[in-house]
Amino acid sequence: MISFTSLGLLGLLTLSIPVGVVLFLLAFGLDLFFSPFPLMRGLGQVVWTSSSSATLITIPLFVLLGEILVRCGIAGRTYAALDKWVSWLPGGLIHANIATSTMFSATSGSSVATAATVATVAMPQAKELGYDEKLFSGAIAAGGTLGIMIPPSINLIVYGFLTESSIPQLFLAGLIPGLMLALMFMAVTVVICVFWPKLGGPKRSSSLTAKLNALADLLPILGLFGAIVGSIYAGWATPTEAAAVGVLISLCIAAQQKALNWPILASALRGAVKTSSMIMLVVIGAYILNFVLTAAGVSRTLQNLLSGLGMGPLATLLVIVLIYIVLGFFIETLSLMVATIPIVVPIIVQLGYDKIWFGILMIILVEMALITPPVGLNLYVVQAARKGGSFSDVMLGCIPYALTMLLMVGLLILAPQIALFLPSTL
Repeated sequence: MISFTSLGLLGLLTLSIPVGVVLFLLAFGLDLFFSPFPLMRGLGQVVWTSSSSATLITIPLFVLLGEILVRCGIAGRTYAALDKWVSWLPGGLIHANIATSTMFSATSGSSVATAATVATVAMPQAKELGYDEKLFSGAIAAGGTLGIMIPPSINLIVYGFLTESSIPQLFLAGLIPGLMLALMFMAVTVVICVFWPKLGGPKRSSSLTAKLNALADLLPILGLFGAIVGSIYAGWATPTEAAAVGVLISLCIAAQQKALNWPILASALRGAVKTSSMIMLVVIGAYILNFVLTAAGVSRTLQNLLSGLGMGPLATLLVIVLIYIVLGFFIETLSLMVATIPIVVPIIVQLGYDKIWFGILMIILVEMALITPPVGLNLYVVQAARKGGSFSDVMLGCIPYALTMLLMVGLLILAPQIALFLPSTL
């Protein structure tokens, strides 16, 4: 049955069938042949249970927040401000790509939206200033992956919903690893550009006055992030309430900067509805598939299979990590998560690992899927923004950052407190 599930998933996705539909078809197919409980008898109840959770309201709110900020042109001002602060480092403007991606990750919750936003602003400057586009575009694609790690993260919300984990704890668990990963990206860029200066382009320095003036464009985004995460951490608001406050603040920021009008607001609402509908279809499909897999005993069968191999917890974890790396070459990020969570997380818990910690580990692994061909979405987003050049340039530019993610996976396995320290204080 496990092989039927895997082959069915890969086969249907290969046919370019939408992910949510694939999950429904797979659930009904497994129920027909393997499940002792007819799904049709309880389908209405399963769908209602999966879609009526108040936690899911958080998703469209955070999506709308990101849409407002992207469509109001705040990205360009943020990029220009960060350029003044970090472009003195070896690698110059490449650090502004990573820093801007980090800041937008803290508001949009979406990796693809982050990569698209930064690429649109940054790529014209790469050509104008003579940067090597391999490393430059690779930094944008890799920096964009932080959108599903640094809170608020839509993928962490989905993980929390499917595993019945605390969303505030997941948000806090992702904060330190996300910031560490951003700093590691910048450190790798510095090392590369010290040894190969031509890849980094010109360093540029700004006066202290210019840097201080640029803070005016950074403070609104930093304040928005502080309001969202700070209110959750302090216990003043639930993630849903914090998301609603974030939307209100983003509207105020856009209005204050005279970048808000009815056409932009309507466009942001349409974009939020489309994205949220896609995510909700995937979530409901995943919940139904989870129900069928549990009823058919897939998790129990896989647990027995792994136990029969005689491997210890660490060896089993490393096998799971390897499986995620391989699957990441072929399956889109959210699809990879929702298709594997029902099977993998029960095994992880049985091995004695913390599911909050594993959620962060999984996020890093699926972040790699965003920058590994042939399905890495961020690669295609950045290539589209380049408007020319070889697609292989973007792939090559991502290699140092993919290796950095592997290093971060190793650090999390060796030191779980990197992710668990902040949640333990909640």
